[in-house]
Amino acid sequence: MATAGTRPTPPRAGSTRRTARPRRRAEPGRNALLGASVMVVVGSFMTWFDTGVGAVAGSRGPGLWTFYAAVLGLAGALVPFRRAAAVQGAVLAVVAVALPVWQVARLLSLVGTTGWFPGPGLVLVLGGGVLAGSAAWRLWRGASAAADAG
Repeated sequence: MATAGTRPTPPRAGSTRRTARPRRRAEPGRNALLGASVMVVVGSFMTWFDTGVGAVAGSRGPGLWTFYAAVLGLAGALVPFRRAAAVQGAVLAVVAVALPVWQVARLLSLVGTTGWFPGPGLVLVLGGGVLAGSAAWRLWRGASAAADAG
């Protein structure tokens, strides 16, 4: 038993004491997928469009869909299977890129370029979607390389 001022003795050979398991390195793309999910979650509830009348929050429409996809992307960042993480990241990427682009195209067809400009939420969601696509591709490539090697 160690007391104040003494150092514990190291375990002897043949001892039943276990050491801590070494920490595994995160696969390439997993941290990026986590960051993309956080970006999309935050951006989903922020302002998507600023107009002369007022701001339009993302939570009033497709921001909820992007939030749900971001939760799926968060699960992909935490699940231990690379292929599943890559597929979940790809779903997040498709949703988080397609919905903001669709919203901008719809607004352009309705009122043109006058009277509105994109808000920070739209930019965050779109950027998170691009980052999620990149992370999903890196995870998929890493899973393919591991399958070829094994």
